[in-house]
Amino acid sequence: MLCYSFIHYGPSEYSSYCAERLRRTLANGERSEPPCWVELQVGKNKKPISVAVGLMDGRSISLTVDSASTSAEVCSAVIQKIKLQDTYGFSLYAAMYEKIWSLGSGSQHVLDAVSMCEQEEKRQGKEEQHAPWRLYFRKEIFTPWHNCSSDQVSTELIYKQIIHGLKSGDYQSDKEDDYVQLAAKHYYVQHGSESSMQTTDKIVREFTVKNMCSGPSVPQDKFVVVVNWKGVFFQDVTEAAFMQLSYPEVSGIEMSEEESGGIVCLTTPKGMYELQVVKGKDLVELVNLFISGLKKRSQYAVGIQDLIRQEDPTLLSYRRGDVLYIIKDGEYSSEEGWIKAKNERTNQTGAVSLDAIRILPMLTRPTEETLVNMILLFHTNLWRKLLLSTGHYYCSCHLVPLSIGHRESKEGGRGKGVAKERLWANSKEPLKQPLLRSLQGNSELCHLASDCFTDILPDYPVKHVRTPIDLTNQIFGSATAHVELRDEIYCQIMKQMTNNNHGMERGWQLLWLCCGLFPPSQLLLRHAQRFLESRTREPLASTCLQRMQTMLSIEGRKLPPHQVEVDAIQNNSTQIFHKVHFPNDTSEIFEVTTTTKIKDLCRNIAKDLRLSSSDGYSLFVKTSTKVSDMISFKYFFDNLRQLTDVVKKGKKVKEAIVPYLVLFMRKLWFNVIPGKDLTADLTFHFPQELPKYLRGYHNVSKEEMISLAGLLLRVQVDTDKSQFVMIPRMLKDLVPADQQKIMTPDDWKKHIINAYNKQAGITVDEAKLQFLKTISQWSTFGCVFFEVKQTSEKTYPSVITLSISKQGVSIINPKAKEVLVMHPFSKITSWSSGNTYFHLTIGNLVKGNTLLCETSVGYRISDLLSSYKDMYLNEIPRVRKSKRINM
Repeated sequence: MLCYSFIHYGPSEYSSYCAERLRRTLANGERSEPPCWVELQVGKNKKPISVAVGLMDGRSISLTVDSASTSAEVCSAVIQKIKLQDTYGFSLYAAMYEKIWSLGSGSQHVLDAVSMCEQEEKRQGKEEQHAPWRLYFRKEIFTPWHNCSSDQVSTELIYKQIIHGLKSGDYQSDKEDDYVQLAAKHYYVQHGSESSMQTTDKIVREFTVKNMCSGPSVPQDKFVVVVNWKGVFFQDVTEAAFMQLSYPEVSGIEMSEEESGGIVCLTTPKGMYELQVVKGKDLVELVNLFISGLKKRSQYAVGIQDLIRQEDPTLLSYRRGDVLYIIKDGEYSSEEGWIKAKNERTNQTGAVSLDAIRILPMLTRPTEETLVNMILLFHTNLWRKLLLSTGHYYCSCHLVPLSIGHRESKEGGRGKGVAKERLWANSKEPLKQPLLRSLQGNSELCHLASDCFTDILPDYPVKHVRTPIDLTNQIFGSATAHVELRDEIYCQIMKQMTNNNHGMERGWQLLWLCCGLFPPSQLLLRHAQRFLESRTREPLASTCLQRMQTMLSIEGRKLPPHQVEVDAIQNNSTQIFHKVHFPNDTSEIFEVTTTTKIKDLCRNIAKDLRLSSSDGYSLFVKTSTKVSDMISFKYFFDNLRQLTDVVKKGKKVKEAIVPYLVLFMRKLWFNVIPGKDLTADLTFHFPQELPKYLRGYHNVSKEEMISLAGLLLRVQVDTDKSQFVMIPRMLKDLVPADQQKIMTPDDWKKHIINAYNKQAGITVDEAKLQFLKTISQWSTFGCVFFEVKQTSEKTYPSVITLSISKQGVSIINPKAKEVLVMHPFSKITSWSSGNTYFHLTIGNLVKGNTLLCETSVGYRISDLLSSYKDMYLNEIPRVRKSKRINM
């Protein structure tokens, strides 16, 4: 403060300039190098320092910096200018002559690097102001889960960086073929399928690597630790790796308790290494970030102790060293220490304690080499025995139609006395075991595979009659849950349709449903295609083939067909239609395919209604107990089953068909200006806002209520004044519920008629629009209100109203209707909900306050907050793009 006071009394032309520089230094920390030449020059005229940051695609970004500017600030400025979204791992680099080094994207001062360059230039007897320093923005680190398709800007910069690095020798490979393959891909990117020797020569020159000088060897106790998306490597000065560790082999990395020593303890299958690293903390944080990120995304774990629980089918039994496939269906909470997994050795599924397993930090199934290395880590030799074969088909199904196969003996041949089965022809008897060898040894899957067609064989007696939806659930339910069963289902359907004179219509209907749920594997695909191509006379053959081809490029369905799909194909219709209801009590029929996603249907509905945009609208499912929002990225029929099946769980079989309605409504209220889109106003805005007004959520003056009541009376009776006598009985449709007693019914009638007469000459639609224009001026317009009981804040009433809008969350006193506090989204840290509660945390993790609420609709509050958050994340890029276009 003393220094600020001193500066304040200095010359006016310098006081504010120096004060700002001091503030920046205090914020970003002290410098480690003396001022550079360019700082001394700008200090005379108090102008900002202009620097150019080069990009790997040849562009140069001009930025202004000051003495306190850090690499994080420069990186942030570049990211904003080039609209970079996938920002992780990009850093600022400094270069002079042939030397280039990273300044990172943190607290390093940019002008310290410039000062070092000038000092080096001066040591060489040259003038420091002529030091040829340069700044570059480059990709430095890749996450193991890096996705090139997530950001085109990022991918283009990385691509150019790699091409430049190959040319300069930054990236090298011991295999010549690596360069050939990269050059071929670069050729195709640049020139497509064009073939030219001249062009080829140009590409080869671009990939010609400069010779590198090899330096003296470095002692074994001094080396470089390299971290990339593959793992941790120890390299000597020639950049030759003498030890490589994949992330599953790094069982632990941490800093030693002696912080001053900078010792990093790295635990590996070969033992624990104690490494003295210059930036040990950064190394530990980076490796742990990658390992935790991989574990979060991993689907594989390994048992670290024996656990046999045959008496409890809920718990999964496994041995130490068993590979466990993690099933992320949300049935168990990892936060409570439990996950759901399948034992690859036994193919059994159940709950697993996180304390008894180790989740492998990898995105693919562990290879044989990885499993062998894990022996050292877990002191067991079970890994070699657990390597599973891919499985083969019993039959050679290369003929069209599928040929008749024979089961093989254990020795691999047919053998004497082995009964021949016509596996690939229709059979009246149910299968006693699966068609595919890959399912052998798994009693659960074998049972599901052989039993799924028992009740639909036309010539096989059944003990009870089952509905079509029950049968499709039985056939496809296991296959949508177990990927291993999908080929088996395809094979069984095709088997039953081969040499079958009965039940072919049902077979084609099942195959049509199957082709819209999931595709066959690549191993079976060619045979399934030929099966369909050989049946050109069948009406559904071409449609099935088209549906199968579509599923190859998209994600498979998660649940069996919906009742609507089954009804459609049973009526020989490949077009599926579903009714959608609107808030103004109207409805329309829309076509929905088996792979229509919620967001696609929303766009189609908005287009059909000629709305200005589908933004802010959503689909909902209404049952007798709740209204649930449909998730935009899910398939329509999967989400529909998911929301209605939850209700079915507690019902008897005869009551399994749950009535429901699909609603299309506005969910997010942003950019809503009454009069801008009349269809939206009349179909959605008015019928959705009217109930909230009549329930008394808004703070309204008496004069406004009378004026609005006149408009609502016109909506009710239009020009029929004979209905005036009914006004006292109509008050619930004209006046907020909690305000009806402020006047007698007759007084209300007199005032409402007077307001009605003043608004003479307008139509019903104009009255609705005027109602919206009036309430749109209120801060609570477009809010969604939730009455909850709070138990955490003594200064609030026990019952409060949570108001959620595009601005944030307001806490309202429901009696006085005054806003107690308003929390913008920028101040909301987190929220959570359950069947009976909703929690909202405001502020940061250190000083945050949590509002604890009791409510049965916590799921709706959480969903609405998440939707507004996603809206802002999606809206920011649009606004930036719009500004760029306007410029």
